Amino acid sequence: MSMPFYVSPEQQMKDKADYARKGIARGRSVVVLQYDDGILFVADNPSRALHKISEIYDRIAFAAVGKYNEFENLRLGGVRYADINGYQYDRRDVTARGLANVYAQSLGTIFTETNKPYEVELVVAEVGEDAASDQIYRLTFDGSVADEHGYVAMGGQADAVAQALKDRFREGMGLAEALLAAVRSLEAQDSDRRLEATSLEVAVLDRNREHRLFKRLPAARIEALLREAESGSAGASSEGASGDGGSESS
Repeated sequence: MSMPFYVSPEQQMKDKADYARKGIARGRSVVVLQYDDGILFVADNPSRALHKISEIYDRIAFAAVGKYNEFENLRLGGVRYADINGYQYDRRDVTARGLANVYAQSLGTIFTETNKPYEVELVVAEVGEDAASDQIYRLTFDGSVADEHGYVAMGGQADAVAQALKDRFREGMGLAEALLAAVRSLEAQDSDRRLEATSLEVAVLDRNREHRLFKRLPAARIEALLREAESGSAGASSEGASGDGGSESS
């Protein structure tokens, strides 16, 4: 008679965590960082159809890495949660923190109660009146939440990207400079790779916009910003130009 197969709960959790981490590391990276007018999201993502960065609500956006169908499922749940709460109570009651708690519960339940954990990592960010009141929450596959400041890197070789970001990031960067720092940090995973504007998905939460603060940047705008930053004219002059793209809606 064969012995029943037993795996300790500790081992089971460890196996699930390893499985999820491997899945997330296979994906392409995303970085989120603060700049002087808000929060910038940059994804290594050549797909025009499958977004890794999305608007959730007026001042709140979402970025994700890992399995597309899994994080898309979470994104839709977040949009529903925000819409219902904003409608029932007040739009100001919908916060990144509340959303992060909802995601943490979902991910935690999936991780402990199902055989296959979600292979995803998320950032939920909310732009405030000023940089000090911006909120950036990072959620991992098991429902852990971290309150981040300055910048976050996730997916792919996230450690290499985060290290490169640490070297380049400074508070109060203009949009062009922040974008260049993000792109160079994403390239740090592979010394031979140059990321073109067309292989990037870029969006901002811009605190100076009216109502909906989320905006996607088209490839031409990304290219212009990168050229500007590289030519060394990044700085005060760039911010005058960053308001002129308001005609492209997200």
